[in-house]
Amino acid sequence: MPFLSEQPTAAGVAELFLGTPGVELDEANPENRFRLEWIDTVTALLDEAVSGGAKAVVITATGKFFTNGLDTDYIATNAADLPAYLDRVHALYRTVLTLPVPVIAAVNGHAFGAGAMLALCADHLVMRTERGFWSLPEAALGMPFTKGMASLVRTRLTDRAATEAMLTSRRYGADDAVAAGIVDEAVPTTDLLARAAEVAAARAPLAGPTQTLIKQGLRQPLLADLAVPTPPSLL
Repeated sequence: MPFLSEQPTAAGVAELFLGTPGVELDEANPENRFRLEWIDTVTALLDEAVSGGAKAVVITATGKFFTNGLDTDYIATNAADLPAYLDRVHALYRTVLTLPVPVIAAVNGHAFGAGAMLALCADHLVMRTERGFWSLPEAALGMPFTKGMASLVRTRLTDRAATEAMLTSRRYGADDAVAAGIVDEAVPTTDLLARAAEVAAARAPLAGPTQTLIKQGLRQPLLADLAVPTPPSLL
């Protein structure tokens, strides 16, 4: 299950793990997929980090997956609830995009689909070099993007990178992701959390309500698209 470090560091940095820290494959949710209770827990932990005094948040995980995206098992058995489910995913994105503290993603493993988009919600992205891909597999799976998700990718990436990522389902390793402008840095596994924490600590003095106001102004069209209810006709 998602886990928040008990206390921020001396620099005010809190670490939010998308699965159990130190566990290669969390039995409760092996791929850190967007299960409904997982979404609720991650959202609550982000709120807890801020209310607990964190000045910056590092979002990461342990092992093979950062997050493998949507809960496909839930979707397969709850088709009628898909629009409401996707709206919950969009709400999590909006939360990350507007936190009053700097948010750093430390991408430790595969970030696919909705998980790849969650990483894009961070203010700065650091990705490990040895293992793991960032990918949007929707085209290969025959799945469309919601208006909000398309806006997120289009807003956060260049048009050339978004076009390739969305239309080809390419899998980007860390170095290729840096070259495409998807992530900011590629570092060895042993340096991943330390580098993310270093960036977070450098930005921590900027935390406060003004951060949210600036993020809302910077990302207003994106936030508006993410707030649009998903139509039942999506699929």
